[in-house]
Amino acid sequence: MSAVYEAVENDVATPALSWFGQRRNLVSAFVVLHVMFLVALGPAIVTGDALGDLPLYRTWVLDAFQYGQWPGITEPWVYPVGALAPLLAASVAGPALFQLIWFLLITVLNGAAVRVLIREGSTAGYRAAWWWLAFVLVMSPVALLRLEGFTAPLVIIALTVLARRPAVAAALLTVAAWIKVWPAAVLLAAVIGFRRRRPLILAALGVTALVVGTIAALGGARFLTGFLTTQTERGLQLEAPITTPWLWLADLHVPNTYVWQNNTLSTEEVSGPGDSVAAAVIGYALPIALLLVAFLLIRAVRARGPEPVLVVLGSLALVTTLVVFNKVGSPQYVLWIAPVVAVLIRTDPRAARIPSMLLLVIAGLTTLIFPILYIPLTDGDPVVAAILTVRNALFIVLLGWSIRRLFALSRPAAAAEAAEAVEADGSGVAS
Repeated sequence: MSAVYEAVENDVATPALSWFGQRRNLVSAFVVLHVMFLVALGPAIVTGDALGDLPLYRTWVLDAFQYGQWPGITEPWVYPVGALAPLLAASVAGPALFQLIWFLLITVLNGAAVRVLIREGSTAGYRAAWWWLAFVLVMSPVALLRLEGFTAPLVIIALTVLARRPAVAAALLTVAAWIKVWPAAVLLAAVIGFRRRRPLILAALGVTALVVGTIAALGGARFLTGFLTTQTERGLQLEAPITTPWLWLADLHVPNTYVWQNNTLSTEEVSGPGDSVAAAVIGYALPIALLLVAFLLIRAVRARGPEPVLVVLGSLALVTTLVVFNKVGSPQYVLWIAPVVAVLIRTDPRAARIPSMLLLVIAGLTTLIFPILYIPLTDGDPVVAAILTVRNALFIVLLGWSIRRLFALSRPAAAAEAAEAVEADGSGVAS
């Protein structure tokens, strides 16, 4: 049945695949898309303004130069100290051009990510590149205006070059992890699932030693882990999956339950009965869940041997765990998962069908919530709360899919291959 379906699908899709598989069409789409972004950002660029989180980023840089208040060096910071690098890079032409330089840097990184995805010229590589462009379009209000705009392409590049240049891949992942922590989960999956672990570990240690040594020389050693304590002190953020019950309690006007703005971190949080207990529990649940997923990945590697697809599937499970078991839940968290899905499309198109579709739906709902319907959400609109609830439920579905897939691969090879065949035929999806 599966073979017949694929034959029909390939026969029908051949002309479209031929068009989408041409480099000039992909390059043209990339250029058109980013020109559209530039036009949309044009008014802010012309007036020297900045959008999204960029005004906050720019203020941090200005305060650093004017008052010597260097985030992560002279004072605690919500981000790892490596996040200063893209902020400083975007400031090279002065504060008035911060938005423009930021956009150009992200465009270059997106271009590099697309290039490595199609390097081998495979149909799967082109599918992955087109999917990534579609995702960036859907998530553009966040993808262009948050630090994930830097880390996401770096993860795509790292996972794609892992087999050929493991040390380079590990260095890129470590750099990305010193900007935002989540790429460390991808690095962990690579160390577990890749055959040549030594260059990965040495490269990661080398980059980390360079960062730590530099910051220590600047007198900021005591703030190197400040981002961990800052995150620990946060409450339940409005969009996080764990917050969903309290969001509905607030919308139903249950006494002592309300949405409020954390001005220090510029976030919306929810308070109510048991919220501090939930925040504490999820804080302990996250590392436990990560350890369990890592153990499952180790079992899969032992059952089948190191394989590229195991690195990608392990990355998907670990990163999605970071999102689901998190009390923050910012919209850019979708950008943690997307690079892994893009590489999964390139590595195993059949396995990527469900997560790629799921994540595009999640991305669309996320953009609908933020920035389009965010004010009604904070005002207690039940329709928007329902949309957010569906979005959060889909995160859990995606995590369940990735864990189920890893579990199937952790069985003896013959059984795992049989399970994959059943799932590919469609009978295993709904069970």
